[in-house]
Amino acid sequence: MGIPVKLEAFEGPLDLLLHLIDKNKINIYDIPMAEITDQYLEYIQNMESRDMNIMSEFLVMAATLLNIKSRMLLPKEVNEEGNEEDPRQELVEKLLEYKLYKYMSGELRDRQQDAQQIMYKPSTIPNEVLEYRPKVSIEEILGDLTLSEMHAIFRTIMKRQEKRVDPIRSGFGTLEKEEVDMDATWKKVEQYIRDQKTCGFRILLGKQRTKMQIIVTFLVVLELMKMGKVSITQDGNFEEIYINALQEEE
Repeated sequence: MGIPVKLEAFEGPLDLLLHLIDKNKINIYDIPMAEITDQYLEYIQNMESRDMNIMSEFLVMAATLLNIKSRMLLPKEVNEEGNEEDPRQELVEKLLEYKLYKYMSGELRDRQQDAQQIMYKPSTIPNEVLEYRPKVSIEEILGDLTLSEMHAIFRTIMKRQEKRVDPIRSGFGTLEKEEVDMDATWKKVEQYIRDQKTCGFRILLGKQRTKMQIIVTFLVVLELMKMGKVSITQDGNFEEIYINALQEEE
């Protein structure tokens, strides 16, 4: 008995195969080639169209189905890796790819139909209406609010802002990189010690303006001691430390 369908219902051989698979509720990964091939050939015999351009596509697929059907009767082929090859694999991949494209085309068609129902109307509001801003009445906004109540609200808001400030990091201020010329500081400290012959360590450090200059001065004194250009003396614990300039020959 022929299948009561017409060619116009299908867009090609793959479309017909998908129809047969869905109609028979067949697993696309396990197609019974004998049954599908018989139904496919029966449909071709009952085709109303005799256009060779259309018939040729269906005949090529029919030959492909017969080839797969005959290969299914033969012993299974083994590939180079030792795995058995399924003659239906290539056909299944084509059907899945066609099914995906068919689903995507349906989605695009639905979106196009939905877009046709959307109407667009450009804005025709006069500029005078767009630029209009209602007048603000301070009396209506404030109402019975007194000056003391406004001050209390202001203090409440300021307290909330203070709580958002980090009490530790906020005291750091802006960190700026301080540049200190090591060579210039070296010459200045060394010349000062030679001019004074003997000077107090506390006085020497007190002449520096910044913390970085104090650190560099301390390092210079240590280097001068290491080079034997100065000596350090102290009369007792917690007493003043004196820096003494040494003669070159010493």
